[in-house]
Order: sequence, then structure tokens, then C-alpha cells
Amino acid sequence: MSDTPFGFGLPPEEPENGDEGKKKDPTEGGQSAGGMGNPFGFGPGAGGDNPFAAMFGSMNPNDLGAAFQQLGQMLSYEGGPVNWDMAKQIARQTVSQGTPDGTKDASVGPSERTAVDEALRLADLWLDGVTSMPSGSVSTVAWSRAEWVEATLPAWQQLVDPVAERVGLAMGDVLPEEMQAMAGPLIGMMRSMGGAMFGQQIGQAVGTLAGEVVGSTDIGLPLGPAGKAALLPLNVERFGKDLSVPQDEVRLYLALREAAHQRLFAHVPWLRSHLFGAVEAYARGIKVDTSKLEDVVGQFDPSQPEQLQDALQQGMFQPEDTPEQKASLARLETALALVEGWVDAVVHEAAKSRLTSSDALRETMRRRRASGGPAEQTFATLIGLQLRPRRLRDAARLWASLTDARGLEGRDALWAHPDMLPTAHDLDDPDGFVHHEQADFSELDKMLGEAAKGPQKPSESDDGKEDGKGGPEQ
Repeated sequence: MSDTPFGFGLPPEEPENGDEGKKKDPTEGGQSAGGMGNPFGFGPGAGGDNPFAAMFGSMNPNDLGAAFQQLGQMLSYEGGPVNWDMAKQIARQTVSQGTPDGTKDASVGPSERTAVDEALRLADLWLDGVTSMPSGSVSTVAWSRAEWVEATLPAWQQLVDPVAERVGLAMGDVLPEEMQAMAGPLIGMMRSMGGAMFGQQIGQAVGTLAGEVVGSTDIGLPLGPAGKAALLPLNVERFGKDLSVPQDEVRLYLALREAAHQRLFAHVPWLRSHLFGAVEAYARGIKVDTSKLEDVVGQFDPSQPEQLQDALQQGMFQPEDTPEQKASLARLETALALVEGWVDAVVHEAAKSRLTSSDALRETMRRRRASGGPAEQTFATLIGLQLRPRRLRDAARLWASLTDARGLEGRDALWAHPDMLPTAHDLDDPDGFVHHEQADFSELDKMLGEAAKGPQKPSESDDGKEDGKGGPEQ
């Protein structure tokens, strides 16, 4: 993570006036050789008796303008628990700085768009033979990293807001009730800065993740608009850079994964709300460390907003160790594993006879999903859990066994209702689940259908008159 609190300042660039900027004495205030540890020059030794120098050090006009703008955004924000305008700004700034390997974001050219479109369409054609679910892609798109940020922020908002809301409420609860009225302005300022704190952290994490993802469904959740299959050509190329695999094969394999996710999310209407609901249920069990928060409130200095950021990075909230919270976590991890396991099994079946490097690509993707990355660690800090399918391999084996035992239709029919899906226990005993007798709901459906029609008027045959019988046999 960047040391720049709340993203103050501009991305590192060469000074416009050559070496002039390097000749300034770092002891005169402002930015030192170590970076942005004191972005506004607050504190002793920041400019002698000059109050403006003490506040702003040796910032140039551009830096000063950017700092004022972001400070204004922090203190004037009155929206929800996360300042999403700031998150978007920081994410785009992070993207513009490029990835650690020096890769910079770039607009997608016509040839890249054509290659992505053809790969996704061919992937859909291959998937037709390995799943009973029809295509879920209404359109295809090739995104730059910045475009991925724009397209996925609404989904991140749905994921992060529940946790941020709990932290925001906790900020007001740490003061005694009789003091809350007097401390109203301070609480309001803290909540505004808390929203900015989350916005800055989320922005940096999303911006970092934009340099890693290859599509809209990389983390097993539908982050992009419904029905829009997407790949990021720059990241696809980066993914296959050291694999010694032809770029066309890499693109096709990743297109298969994206298209398979799209089918699942399009034709299992309850799945999106099930996954996001599991995250929200987990968030409701988050317990804020009020003692740590009380320390922050008691020592809060508006000139040092990084105090809130530091508290968050140190883990200000933890999941409650309750049966309900454990159940929420197990539900979410199992759901993620089942989604990724189904995609893994279906894609392998479609690719194994067509792509010579399908096994190598499969293993690379499995390891990538299992290990996570720095951005995923950030989200683990922010929302208290890692969006990672811990049992992907177990789930993939179970779906493959189901295909052998019940065929494509029987396997995919399990997505009809969440109660029909394998559980965590079933992942421990896949053979038991695959070969157990399937429940027959036909009679129940018939009874429910008849009940829905309401009471029927008795027919003449009911009393035996129609066939000439006067009544029941004696």
C-alpha cells in the first residue's frame, strides 16, 4: 500500500523544471527524501515562524491545489459510509501509475477488440457441447484497466458498504451518550474522514486489482454489467508472458472461463444475490474493536487523518466467533468454491481436446486463485475476509464426478435451487453426494399444482350416477 495518506498529492513524476525541484533543502518542510510521510508539513520544523510554510511546507502550486481539493472532498462529504467519488479518483490514479513491472495502462485498439470478440464467441461455441446452459453473453467487450475500474465500482460498493456502515456507526457509539450531542461536529467530521479513509483504501485496492484481473469474473463474483463478457487484453498478455504458451491459446482459455461464468450467472437467477447476500451476512457479524477505536477518537487530531487509516490497516474489526458467523463464512466459501469448481470443470472439458496447453493453463489459474495477491490481502483487511475459493480442487472433482454419473443435464440441474447444491460436508465426501439417491419432487409438484387450482366441483361420476350405479357397493 502507498504511504500517501488518503492519496494526497500527485503520482510520482519528473519535475517539469528539470533538477530545480531537487535542489530544495528537504529540511525546509514539506516532502522529504523519504516520500510523503508528512504531506501537509504539519508539525515542528515545518517552516519556522511562517504559518503557511508550517502548514504546507514547500509544496508547489499544483500539489497544493490537489491537496486542498482532496481535503475539501474529505470534510464536505455527506454521502454513505464510503466516499466512492474519492475511491474512483484514487483507483484511476493508481491505474495511471502502472504495475510494479512497469506496464502502463493503454487504450484498447481495434485489432485487440476484434481478437477479444472472436475469442469470446468461439469460447461460447465450444461451451455449447459441455454444458446444458445456453450462452449468457449479450455482448463482448475489451476493457482497458481504467475501463474495468469504471465498470466494476458498483459491485464493489455493494460488497464494501455493509462493513463500512458498521465502522461508521461504531464511530458514534464509542462516546458516552451524554457527550454525543456536544461532540456532534467532531463525530460528523470523523465520519466524513472515515468515508474518505475507506474510499482511499478501496480506491488503491481496486486500482491495484485492475492491473491483475483478466476479465469481469476473476474473483468468482459478477463484478461487471450483466450479460457483458469482458477481457482486458493488456492483462491477458501479461498473464501469458512467462508461460511459453501461444498468446492465442492463452486468450482462448481465459475467454472460456469468462464465458462459462457468464452462463452461470445469467441462467442461475438467484446466484448473484446468494453470493452478495453471503458477504453481507458475514459483514453483519463483524465486531468493531471499540477499545482501539476509542483510543483513536480520544487522540484524534484533524491535522493527522492518517491516524484513522493506520487504525484500519492494523485490523480495527474482527469477525465474531459465533456459530452464526462461522456458518456465514462457510456458506460464502462453499458458494465460491462451487462456482469456481463448476467453471474449472466445464472449461477443462471444453479445452482439453482443443488447446494443447490446457492442462498447464488450468494449473496456472488454480494456483493464481489459491495464492491471491496484494490487492486481495487489502480487501481481507477491509471487509474481514478473503474472496478466495479455498476448496476449488475438491469442488472441481465433485462436478466432474457428477458429469460422469448424471450427465450434463443432471449436473447443471443442481443449480435450480441453492438447497440442491453440494454442501461443505459433501466436498469432504463427494462420492457419497454423487451416488446418493436423488430426491423425487414430481409428486410434491403435482400436489402443489392441484392445491393452487383450488377446490374442484364434484363431477357426476363422483357419486357413481353417471355409470348407472346408485352408490357404493354394499
